[in-house]
Amino acid sequence: MLTAAIVAILVTMILALIRAFLGPTEYDRMLAANSFGTKTVLLIALGGHALSWHSYLDVALLYAMVNFVGTIAVMRFFENREQDGTLETKKEA
Repeated sequence: MLTAAIVAILVTMILALIRAFLGPTEYDRMLAANSFGTKTVLLIALGGHALSWHSYLDVALLYAMVNFVGTIAVMRFFENREQDGTLETKKEA
């Protein structure tokens, strides 16, 4: 049963990578990257359970926090850039 779960997660990770490379917009790509990170957390947790290494849960939680902060940072970058790719600057009135 554990092997089936690991295989299923690996398949969905491959599908997320395909969406990340082929996504039509940057938001689709970022969502796929975030999904890939979430599936990585699941894979680390399952691997830790399969090997009876409980410290892997700490690693999985740390990776989840880094994934969340990284996603927020990249989405804020997308939000604050102009159409030509440069960052917006505050204009004084």
